This record gives sequence, C-alpha cells and structure tokens, in this order.
Amino acid sequence: MSELTFEQMLEDSLKTIRNGEVVDGTVIDVKPDEIILNIGYKADGIITRGEYTSEPNADLTTLVSVGDTMTVKVLKVNDGEGQVLLTYKRLAAEKGNERLREAFENKEVLKAPVAQILGGGLSVVVDEARVFIPASLVSDTYEKDLSKYQGQEIEFVISEFNPRRNRVIGDRRQLLVAERAEKQKELFERLKVGDTVEGTVKNVTDFGAFIDLGGVDGLLHISEMSWGRVENPKKIFHVGDEVKVLVKDINDTKVALSLKFPETNPWAHADEDYAVGTVITGKVARMTDFGAFVELAPGVDALLHVSQISRAHVEKPSDVLSVGQEITAKIVDLNEEEKKISLSMKALELESEQAAAEEAEEAE
Repeated sequence: MSELTFEQMLEDSLKTIRNGEVVDGTVIDVKPDEIILNIGYKADGIITRGEYTSEPNADLTTLVSVGDTMTVKVLKVNDGEGQVLLTYKRLAAEKGNERLREAFENKEVLKAPVAQILGGGLSVVVDEARVFIPASLVSDTYEKDLSKYQGQEIEFVISEFNPRRNRVIGDRRQLLVAERAEKQKELFERLKVGDTVEGTVKNVTDFGAFIDLGGVDGLLHISEMSWGRVENPKKIFHVGDEVKVLVKDINDTKVALSLKFPETNPWAHADEDYAVGTVITGKVARMTDFGAFVELAPGVDALLHVSQISRAHVEKPSDVLSVGQEITAKIVDLNEEEKKISLSMKALELESEQAAAEEAEEAE
C-alpha cells in the first residue's frame, strides 16, 4: 500500500462543497469591494459587494472586520479563477422570506423602516427581504406625496406572499382602519351632546370644516362657525389648527359641531341690551329695496326699513346709505322669540326737531 503525500492528506482533510450549500466561514481579508473568507475548503470564498449589501457604493471595510464569522451560501464552487463565489445577501433574503411567510400565515404585525420611495408606493426591508406597500395601502386616506415616509419606521401586515412571482405585498392601511375604528368606539362611548372638546382641523371646504376629534371627524358647518355671518371658512380656518368646539348633535357616526357657545350668545340679554327706546350705533351690513340690515353686534342684525331712514322721502336705501357705513338709530321694536329688531333714524330726527323747537320756545 503506497503512502499518501502531505498534499493528498491535506486535501482529504478539507471538506467538499456544492453549489447552493450553506457554509460557515471566517473573514481573513476585507477590501472595499469584496470579502475573503476561509470556509474550510481548498479554495477561499469570495463575497462581492453586490452579494453582501444592496448599497451600491458601500465600503465593505467599514462593515466587516478580519476575524468575523459569517454564514453564507455557495453560488459557484469554481468562479473560473479557482475561487468559491459566495453570497451573504441572498441567504439573508431567503431567511427573511421565511420570516415573512410565517408573518403572513400568522397575520403578524411587522415593523420596519422605509428603505425606498417608489413611484407606486413604499419599499421596506425585513431581514434583507423586500416588501412592497402600494400607495393605496400606505394610509387610510389618500396621500399624493409619500416622501415623508422615507426612513420612517412603520407597522404593516403581509397581505400577499408569493416570492416566486416576486410579489410580497404589505398593508398598512388595514391597521390604521382598525385603529381608527377602535378609537371611534372609545370616543362615542364617552362623547355626549353639549360636551366641549378639542380637535384639529383636518380639511376646510366652502361649506365648513372637518375637525379630527381623535379618531372621529366632526363637521363644523359654516352656519355654526360664529354667531355672526361667515363668508368664507378658508379665511378663518387652516389645516392643522387646534380648535375648541361644542358637540351640537350626534347621529350614528356623524358628529355636528358648533362654535356658538351658549355663554357667548349675543341674544342672551337682548331685553337689556336692545330694549325699545335705546339709541344704538351699528354698521350697514347689506341692503334690499325695502330696507337696510344693520349689524349691532356679531350675530345681531336689525332692520332699518326704508320708511324709517329719514323724514324725507327715500326711494331706495342705497340712495342715502352704503354697506359698511356706521349709523346711529333708535330701537323701536324688539321680538326676542324671532330674534328681530327694528330701527328708526327718522325717530331721532323727530326728537331732534322737537328738542330744537322746545329750546326756541324757551328762548322766546
């Protein structure tokens, strides 16, 4: 029996490997674009930058050190130069896919940072495995600009898992919908008509503003924004404004809000503030052919009939008055129930003339 040479004994002591096999190795050298490992084989293993990380310009010397141990997968036993081509990234992705499969089957909530903003959604990475979250599943409301999510850690579930077709789909929307439903339930359990609550302006339209009360959106209609007249809600409210509002009505899941707090009701003491015979000053708010409406206070308009403007004949209020003009008149009628006040400038003219006549008599 012939004796084995030293080289033959050394080669026999080294293991054999196959393509696709998972092996352990020790880093013996690191260059900016590749890692060299001792994997217990007759040839060293090589991991290129692209097979270690998805970062195209990464410097591997800052990520890996000599002496580190790694578990890798064999791509090719002989790369043509007698070296073993290895991958770290693909093995990690395979493990990541297994992690995603388990999460999909168990409906587990995952958390991961957003790695990339794509044209149609977000890309997140879980253990080197990529998950795509379509724009329609990112939020429970439409969002045109997704850039704010870059680098942000978000929660989601896997709604579709088909790695063979490269379809691993994440869904954040259903979590937000469920969370919102829970908040709505809690809020409606404690919310009552007459409550004063704080909220955030979520959207402003021509007819009102939608206020987020913390999971429930309430409508603050334009007619409930002030005791006075509001022409354009967008000039008063802006998205993000914090407001304190009154719960006026609750109908199923619809909440009507108001800023007309009872304590600020300008008609609360109308019998004192607008008693018949009181001389008051106000501004002409609008005019019709039959008279002018004069604002005495926000939410309190009085009618100055065309026949009460002057002792002289007035064809139309606009012939002698203008919107925004300040006038002084006498209150000649008050109907609290219907919230109606009638004014007269003519009455003041008569009183002035009578006073002048009396002074003339006294002087004589």
